[in-house]
Amino acid sequence: MPFKPSLVGIDVVTAYLPNHSRPQDRQYTFAYTVTISNGSDLPVQLLSRHWIITDADNEVQEVRGEGVVGEQPVIPPQASFRYTSGATLPTPVGCMQGSYSMVVREPMDIDPRELPTFEVPIRAFSLHTPTALN
Repeated sequence: MPFKPSLVGIDVVTAYLPNHSRPQDRQYTFAYTVTISNGSDLPVQLLSRHWIITDADNEVQEVRGEGVVGEQPVIPPQASFRYTSGATLPTPVGCMQGSYSMVVREPMDIDPRELPTFEVPIRAFSLHTPTALN
């Protein structure tokens, strides 16, 4: 049976970090915690990320890089991986969306760069200060 990328789920929780922000300098810092769940029967590995970050002025930053928080985690079947990272915007409201490039790690002795990749989309999520959307 072929692998179904839809069995990899993404959940994001965000928080505004007032102690790391300086609104007077147009710096609003947010944390986001991502949980990547592998609902398949095969191990998967996250190789790279692509983020599109848009602020309230419609300015867009694109971020591409290997792994997340310095790791390229292998997520066992029916398990999850969670990490927290951050973003700073010049406005009190913005959003992020993107994707992870992943591989099925089966068999484990093959270099992951030699395996076919699949993309897992990350739906847009809001970054906002507590009072910005009231």
